[in-house]
Amino acid sequence: MVGHTALAFALAAGVAAAVGLPRERALLFGAVAGAFAVVPDVDMGYAVVGLITILADGPTQFPEAFWETGNTVHRGITHSLLVGGLGAMLFGLSASHGRRRIAGVLGLASLVAVTLGVLGGLRAGVVSLFVLAGGAVVVGARVGGLDAGETAGAAFIGILSHPFGDIFTGTVPHLLYPLDIHLLPKRVMLSADPTVHLLGTFGLELITVWLAMTVYLGLRGERVWGRIHRRAVLGAGYVGTLLALPPPTLSVSYHFVFSVLAVGLVGVVDLPTPELDTARSKLSLVTTGLAAVTIAWLAYSAGYLIVG
Repeated sequence: MVGHTALAFALAAGVAAAVGLPRERALLFGAVAGAFAVVPDVDMGYAVVGLITILADGPTQFPEAFWETGNTVHRGITHSLLVGGLGAMLFGLSASHGRRRIAGVLGLASLVAVTLGVLGGLRAGVVSLFVLAGGAVVVGARVGGLDAGETAGAAFIGILSHPFGDIFTGTVPHLLYPLDIHLLPKRVMLSADPTVHLLGTFGLELITVWLAMTVYLGLRGERVWGRIHRRAVLGAGYVGTLLALPPPTLSVSYHFVFSVLAVGLVGVVDLPTPELDTARSKLSLVTTGLAAVTIAWLAYSAGYLIVG
């Protein structure tokens, strides 16, 4: 989800700034697009059934039962460019006034009703969650001060960019659902080596986060390098986990993901050095932690390629 939000924010805020929107409005536009980018993943709500299965059958079913249940509908209807484009348009209308708002609300309700009649109750329930989540973002956008056109634009960027962020992480989204047309193969691999594929995918995620951070700081008149403390190089020590942990893959990645993200704590821990960053702030902590994670990923990747 972080990658989806970061990519949508970077695209939206960057475009908004390029067309001349004031800084604060461009940031708000990007933030709303980032929120819309999370909306398609409400289809994982069905994985709650998997949690119930886990409670009934015991912990040996985790995480298989959770993911297998969630994947029943995951990356289907809410990840469709057709449904997402229609939803974005209707969210924009519902952010308007008078008859246009009524048309938008009725359109969203009709989307749920048609899904129920054509695809059944399960997918209608997923679309209902999609509509409710998107509606909540619309309310937030209105409170923040975006007009209907800006809200629609943020919805299009956020919702339609989401599926492309899932191309390398497991099963590829059905981009033209419910049409029986597949634009991409079911799996897109960066490498035949599953560990190299995971490391490449993780690297793409880091790139999107850095892109978002660069756009954000750029709109604030700052540079990324000025917000990174040199202790981030400590992340290079993560290469040692090559000897302690099994090589990660998409199927078994928890030990890698959680441990490499933990390296980011160097951004929030003060070291006994007399030369602390004079520009310390919460943002500096985040950028330093992100830099440490990036260095850890680079070190681990290089070590794996050399050793493997």
